[in-house]
Amino acid sequence: MMRFVRFLDAVNELVGTSIAWLTLVMMLVTCSVVVARYVFNLGSIALQESVMYLHGIVFMLGIGYTLKHQGHVRVDIFYARFSTRTRAAIDCLGTLVFLFPLGLFFLIGSLSYVSFSWSLTEGSAQPGGLPGVFALKTLIPIMAFLLLLQGLAELGRSISILTGSSPETGRFDH
Repeated sequence: MMRFVRFLDAVNELVGTSIAWLTLVMMLVTCSVVVARYVFNLGSIALQESVMYLHGIVFMLGIGYTLKHQGHVRVDIFYARFSTRTRAAIDCLGTLVFLFPLGLFFLIGSLSYVSFSWSLTEGSAQPGGLPGVFALKTLIPIMAFLLLLQGLAELGRSISILTGSSPETGRFDH
């Protein structure tokens, strides 16, 4: 099972590290928009929308990577004091009760939405905006898929800890 968990971890690690550099690009484009507007009195809807596209790409594709690195918001008041096995049990329950239903809801619920956008080859509503809104919306089911993949990895890791077959029992020790 741990080989499968490591494979799923590797998928989200690859995606996360591949898109991380886009935050630098987003910062540079944002600075360009500000300089163009306030120094040269120029504006570009496409450039402004590209910042939103980059933002969407980073957050949507980085969701599994963030989960893998325990970067999502969590209330650790009690959790941090629990034993490794108790934390693994809580993570199992949370994954099954919250993460999987939410991920499936996003995946299934977004398919018709994305399909309709593709059928229109939807573009920006703004004159001079970017044409690829349909491609951006495609990130929704991809995000859900990456989240579900990492959820499987987290569930597998937690089950391994609960059954005592995991060499990664220290994962929960902060």
